[in-house]
Amino acid sequence: MGSKDRIAKYILPVMLKNRKEGQCWAEPFVGGANLIDKVTGKRVGSDNNKYLIAMWKKLKEDWVPPEFITREFYSECRDKYNRNTAEVSEYHIIGYVGFNGSYGGRFYDGGYAGETITNQGKKRNYPYEAYKNVMKQIPNIKEVEFQCTDYKALQIEENSIIYCDIPYKNSKEYKSAKNFNHEEFYKWAREKAKEGHTVYISEYAMPEDFECVWEKEVSSSLRANGSIKGDKKSVEKLFTINKVLKDR
Repeated sequence: MGSKDRIAKYILPVMLKNRKEGQCWAEPFVGGANLIDKVTGKRVGSDNNKYLIAMWKKLKEDWVPPEFITREFYSECRDKYNRNTAEVSEYHIIGYVGFNGSYGGRFYDGGYAGETITNQGKKRNYPYEAYKNVMKQIPNIKEVEFQCTDYKALQIEENSIIYCDIPYKNSKEYKSAKNFNHEEFYKWAREKAKEGHTVYISEYAMPEDFECVWEKEVSSSLRANGSIKGDKKSVEKLFTINKVLKDR
């Protein structure tokens, strides 16, 4: 849910068209790494989920995750996560199972996702599909520097391109992203733009000093633009700081 993989081919050209040689690409909300794995050059990906970052670091070391996640193993990992009893050496597997074994990728918040028959009669094996996707990503993340930190604490190289896939306002939140302070984020993004960075944000709507530079209607498992009803269609948008307003 919420993966940017399907729109990467549209938004990456917009963000990369003026990228200078050696310019760093930074993602403070790297999540499933579905954009950063399609960028070359210097890249930094961070997230405040320690299990997620442990997973990416381990995958960079050629760790091979399980092809299938049983309900029992999922429950065991979920219990360790909820009780905060996992050993540091287990963080990577807790992260992997949480994202790839939870329904909708909702990190121990959407129930177990195993083999199922869809309403159209198609057999789906969600953990195996996730496994195949992750294995395809590994060669493309080898040079990414992964960090576990809050976005405000991330040290970003001067004049970087910063892409932020933040928790969408007025949409169903991931458990790990509850209480995200959007106003605080807007302030941070404005500050980064004034420091000389080029800042892009994926969202449905932003304050007036953020300019929409791309939009497209897509199918979504998220509530469409914050609405519970509807056909689960949403207008994905990409914003940047308005060049006129950012200098005020």
